[in-house]
Amino acid sequence: MSLTRGVASRNMRNFNPHTPSSWEFSGFSQNGEDGIIEHLLRGVREPNKYFVEVGASDGLENNTTWLSMTRRFSGMWIEGDPVLSASSRETFGPYNHGVEVVNLFVTRENAAELTRRMVHTNPDIFSLDVDGTDYYLAQSLFANGFKPKMCVVEYNSAFGPDARLAIPYDRPRSAMLEPRSKLYYGCSVNGWRTAFSDWGYKFVTVDTNGVNAFFVDPAQFSMELIQQCTGLAFAENYAQRREFQVAWEGQWEKVRDLPFLEIEPRGESPQLANASVVQR
Repeated sequence: MSLTRGVASRNMRNFNPHTPSSWEFSGFSQNGEDGIIEHLLRGVREPNKYFVEVGASDGLENNTTWLSMTRRFSGMWIEGDPVLSASSRETFGPYNHGVEVVNLFVTRENAAELTRRMVHTNPDIFSLDVDGTDYYLAQSLFANGFKPKMCVVEYNSAFGPDARLAIPYDRPRSAMLEPRSKLYYGCSVNGWRTAFSDWGYKFVTVDTNGVNAFFVDPAQFSMELIQQCTGLAFAENYAQRREFQVAWEGQWEKVRDLPFLEIEPRGESPQLANASVVQR
């Protein structure tokens, strides 16, 4: 069914190479990521047809199943939930033996172990979505020699378009009370842009549902494809807007008193700060 949905939504697009929002379609992805990834892959100079996805869930909804099923990509799915890992292994294992399913809750401490298990530490595509400490996991992977050609990372639109914020690695217990715990996760889009710039990447776009940001490594990428397009710098998470019935500014008010890490540019050491004093 997902394959049929993907083909239908791809064919129904009004595709424009200059407009990343027109690239979107969803087969197994939730927010049009399949289409953006598929188009950006055309710019990879020396493809190895390998992916790494942290937070792969059960495989029925993620950012690399489409590549596995339709492009015969191999890769690694990392999922901390043993039930979801077992489900993806059982459902998709018979169709692509090149995909390794790893049941692992990724931390800063085991990032080196994870990179050692990879067939390629420079995969064509890296996807990260763990709804929490995403920034720290990416930081640790890159520090251990990981250098993907393209990266897709979830951002938190409740933090707005300009702030360079991530939640602390260890969230305070008081912050986990409902309902605002659903807004206290991850990293802002500008925080990701700052970090990825320091790691040598170029920002491309976010998806129109306000969930993911896309980056490419200029050293491994045909920049002609990127230079001819105008990406979307920020979009609100449509699901959060619907659930909380307020725009991102109202969502921010619910969590601004909690502690945050402010991500500094140009390789400076980030300091833990209280977000209520960060000027917006």
